[in-house]
Amino acid sequence: MAENPNNLAEAVVAAVPEVKNEVKLEFDEPNMKEAKSKLQMNHIVLPLVIFSFFLSLPILFGIIWLFYVRQYDCEELMNLPKLQIGIAIGLIIVFFISNIVVYFRSRFPVLGLLLAMVPFIIMFIVGLGLVGSYKMEARGVPGSPAWLKMTVHDDETWSNIKSCIYSTKTCNDLISRTYMLKSYDFTSIKLSSVESGCCSPPSLCEMEFINATFWRKVNSPIDDSATFDKDCNLWQNEETVLCYNCHACKEGYLRTIEGKWSRLGAFLVTMSLLLMISHLFLFMATMWEKYVG
Repeated sequence: MAENPNNLAEAVVAAVPEVKNEVKLEFDEPNMKEAKSKLQMNHIVLPLVIFSFFLSLPILFGIIWLFYVRQYDCEELMNLPKLQIGIAIGLIIVFFISNIVVYFRSRFPVLGLLLAMVPFIIMFIVGLGLVGSYKMEARGVPGSPAWLKMTVHDDETWSNIKSCIYSTKTCNDLISRTYMLKSYDFTSIKLSSVESGCCSPPSLCEMEFINATFWRKVNSPIDDSATFDKDCNLWQNEETVLCYNCHACKEGYLRTIEGKWSRLGAFLVTMSLLLMISHLFLFMATMWEKYVG
């Protein structure tokens, strides 16, 4: 018995939406998986991008500090201001390279990683030199503890430095700041390394306090074999002499300079390590997103 054409047509029409729905489900399922995977990768990549950017901001502040911070007295005699400007220019390059690599990370992931790692490694090595990680091997690295010690203890350089310290009137400022103080009050105030080393005799000399830069020697035997006992003999109450020739003065000035450059070195080491780790993770996330995700 032949089927009614009208019934056959109705059956075909009814079947078409079901077929369309099946086809749609077959194609939508992988698309949804892919979209979900990309969304998950975005949750990883985006925080890394933001973190890498914010991680570069301390470098920007470091650049501003290096350009605008007041130089320590007499640093120019050792050409340290030139080194400071050179490091600032290097940090500018690091700042721009870091952010350019982050911006173009999806286009040139491998090249970007290599381009970023080179200045980061140089920054890391310079920082290690400034904190003195190479010890005596860093004597040729300007700003390193070994180099600073060798330079300050050079007789010709120290002669210029002590004249510079005198011209800055550091000891005169100490007098004006403490002229009303008595002996017990003076010993309780906090002096800078240069003030305590250059403007006053070492405490073990046991001299009688008159004012900040005038001390009366007590007649007592002095052991010249000890470094600071020699300073007791070198001390004079003359304004142009005081303890500028003392070992304590050299060490006080050296501590002041070393403090600045070792802190800068620690900053460079820390930032370079953090940036290398950040860019390495960002590279791996980008490659996963591009070829796997």
